[in-house]
Amino acid sequence: MQLRYSFRVYPDADQRTELAKAFGCARVVYNDALRARETARAEGEAFPMTGELSKKLITDAKRTPEREWLCGVSAVVLQQSLRDLDTAYRNFLDSLTGKRPKTGPPRFKSRKDHRRSVRFTANARWKITDQGKLSLPKIGEVKVKWSRPLPSAPSTVTVIKDASGRYFASFVVETNDEPLPETAADVGIDLGLSHFAVLSDGTKVANPRFLRRAERKLRKAQRELSRKRKGSNNRDKARMRVARAHAKAADARREFHHQLSTAIIRDNQAVYVEDLCVKGLGRTRLAKSVHDAGWSAFVNMLEYKAARYGRTFARVDRFLASSQICSRCWVVDGPKPLHVREWACRACRPFMIGTSTRPGSCSPLDGNSPESGKRRAETPVEVG
Repeated sequence: MQLRYSFRVYPDADQRTELAKAFGCARVVYNDALRARETARAEGEAFPMTGELSKKLITDAKRTPEREWLCGVSAVVLQQSLRDLDTAYRNFLDSLTGKRPKTGPPRFKSRKDHRRSVRFTANARWKITDQGKLSLPKIGEVKVKWSRPLPSAPSTVTVIKDASGRYFASFVVETNDEPLPETAADVGIDLGLSHFAVLSDGTKVANPRFLRRAERKLRKAQRELSRKRKGSNNRDKARMRVARAHAKAADARREFHHQLSTAIIRDNQAVYVEDLCVKGLGRTRLAKSVHDAGWSAFVNMLEYKAARYGRTFARVDRFLASSQICSRCWVVDGPKPLHVREWACRACRPFMIGTSTRPGSCSPLDGNSPESGKRRAETPVEVG
């Protein structure tokens, strides 16, 4: 299994300048290649391949006065920019044939994009020094904050600058499966908004609402940003404050997802979760709360951790009428409004006279109470 490990890096002033050059050169080559392919498509000519584009836009372009500054960065960075364009076209074509979710065609990159990245392969001869620094060609040795050792030697490294101005080194490495001791427990997870998750054993996980909690600070920062003159240094500083507030909420959400998913995978042999239509829910009046919860990221974490640690993971069809099924006798009792949280099973109720029950039926909550047949229904999405 391939996993991505990201570590914070701290380049000095000169290294930040060299990284900015690398980001800009990679963007220019990407845009030149995209323009060449779109021009050829519009004129009905043959689609230029990567090798042809590499010779024309990198090797030959370095000899021209207009593009001679491409010599200032590693050639591997420019080659990988062309590979990124190939991947963008491949994803677009796969989306047209239904192999992957719908994706738009490649677009030109803007110099105003605040998230930038470059990738170095083994051909660039980058390395991790004995002092724990990351040595990059034409950039130098960059200080890295190692939070854990890499499980294997990586072949590539991607240097990323996010919108808040932080730099990261991202490694994709091969890892071995680490099966955990088997356990007899299994769990079903109902994701919601009132509670982030309700487990089949009755455990309720509160919804932290990281974005909602940061809204007051974000509102103030965004109001200050809107008052700054476009293109000014003060506007760039205000934009950075907004980006850092968003990054703080995103980091807290990601940490919460990792801790909860690891605990669930560690304690259960099988995990079942509903296949929610997050894209559809993201178009409703609950859109901000849905995106704040981050269900998709959490489910993806459960899936890859289950595969790595020898657990069973399954997605339950979103159209399964789980809220209509009795939790004891499994009879489908019919549709229920969303506000109904408890209901009496009509198949079990005739047998709930006094304190006697038939084997496998719902046991009474109170034998002398008319509410003895009520059972809690498990709703696909808890919004109340």
